[in-house]
Amino acid sequence: MAAPVSELVPPASTLYRNTSSPAFNLSDSDSSDLDDDAPLPFPEALPRSDFLATDFHPASYLSALPHRHQTLEDLRSDLRDRSAAISSELLELVNNNYTAFLSLGNELRGGDDKIEDVRVALLGFRRAVEEVKARVSSRKDETIALNEEVRDVRAAIEQGRKMMDVSERLSSLEERLTLESLPTDPEKEWDDESDDEGEEQDGGDGFLGSSPAKLMASAQEYTHIVVLTGQLPHDTPWGIKTEERLTKCQNTLLLDLSNALKEAKKAGTKGRERLLKYLAIYRVLGAEAAAVQTLRGG
Repeated sequence: MAAPVSELVPPASTLYRNTSSPAFNLSDSDSSDLDDDAPLPFPEALPRSDFLATDFHPASYLSALPHRHQTLEDLRSDLRDRSAAISSELLELVNNNYTAFLSLGNELRGGDDKIEDVRVALLGFRRAVEEVKARVSSRKDETIALNEEVRDVRAAIEQGRKMMDVSERLSSLEERLTLESLPTDPEKEWDDESDDEGEEQDGGDGFLGSSPAKLMASAQEYTHIVVLTGQLPHDTPWGIKTEERLTKCQNTLLLDLSNALKEAKKAGTKGRERLLKYLAIYRVLGAEAAAVQTLRGG
């Protein structure tokens, strides 16, 4: 049903008032307010380089588009089209290189000889490494054997030094006990030596036996030689000969001690001090039983 003419056409006063009003000079802002429903300008396409950035993040990228005159639906449609275009390009690239991909196997044929050469070279290198390892192991065993030999040589040298020390000490003790060589006139030589020692060490007390100081020095040297000999082998010719020499020195010491002890015992009160010193020498030699036997026999 059509509206009355009076409703469609405004009154003349209104038309005149509107014409005389300056409201006809609308500003740009008023025009934009009146044109809200007008279609938006067509936006530019999103640059492809934005999607190729290494730090591309979808949420950050979309949040950076607040001034883009485009509805959300149009943006989604644009992104779908771009995705379809990329998929199409990818398919085209695969199709273009598919033939080359299929022919790759045929192109790789004929490399068996090179692979065999590499395998042979690796086997040769492995064999060389095994030979080097074998030589190193052999040299290691040889070095260990040489070290053992050097250790044995050093032990033998040290043992030889100890033997020489024992021999020198034993020779000195034998000379002190006059076992190495006896004089042509033993009785005269013994008397002269006893007289000299008596005058020098005992102050002319009239004792003919060896002084306690001399016998103590000989006894201490003897015990020291026995300790050194205990560190050396006894089943060698040197060891057997050394045991014989030590036995002679011990017998000589005990004989001298026995004579001196008997002499000091016969001297009574005058020889009591010497007697105690002689008993101390027996203790050094570990021959207390021989001292008791000598005292009982005297």
